[in-house]
Amino acid sequence: MKAITYTRTGSKAAETTLAKSVFEVEISNDLLKQSVVRANANLRQGNAKTLTRGEVSGGGRKPWRQKGTGRARFGSTRVNIWRHGGVAHGPTGLQNYEKDMPTSMVRASIKMALASKTAVIKVIDKFIVAEPKTKLADALLGKLEATGRVMLITSEVDGKFVLAASNLPGVMVVDYKLIRTYDILNADVIIIEKPALEGLEKWLGGKK
Repeated sequence: MKAITYTRTGSKAAETTLAKSVFEVEISNDLLKQSVVRANANLRQGNAKTLTRGEVSGGGRKPWRQKGTGRARFGSTRVNIWRHGGVAHGPTGLQNYEKDMPTSMVRASIKMALASKTAVIKVIDKFIVAEPKTKLADALLGKLEATGRVMLITSEVDGKFVLAASNLPGVMVVDYKLIRTYDILNADVIIIEKPALEGLEKWLGGKK
């Protein structure tokens, strides 16, 4: 499997061969789904909270006497079945929705996601701009024919380029050590720096 390769100025160069151990693995939809569910769950904050009957204001006085009125007995106007009462079994603000996954499964899911996107993967020598200006980053991506949701995978994040690309809609700049299965699957175009590609192949291919 080969990928179209560009120079740092956006000109086409010789194609780059992608490692079979990373980009030509068998794809498991079940594992990809599990990885995506985990990624979304870990983004969930879980800070929603409702007030219990002990936290809402009022209700200190018994609404009517215990017997003789013909009505149901109540000790407080702030029970959960009354208007303005507390909420029973509501969220407490202490929910933890995080999901864990073995490292081997995380790496396997990333390889599968990359393998499913080989048709839209491109390689570049280096992401670099002379000045931190959006138009320069936009012009470079235009030469690379990158449109839609674009994922740029780097080895060392260049501050100027990050500033230049930060205002471009749909563009994500991420270090290769921090890539996620969800982001890969969500991308329309993936452009990888050569040093980042080497790092990915060593990390995911099991090479030291």
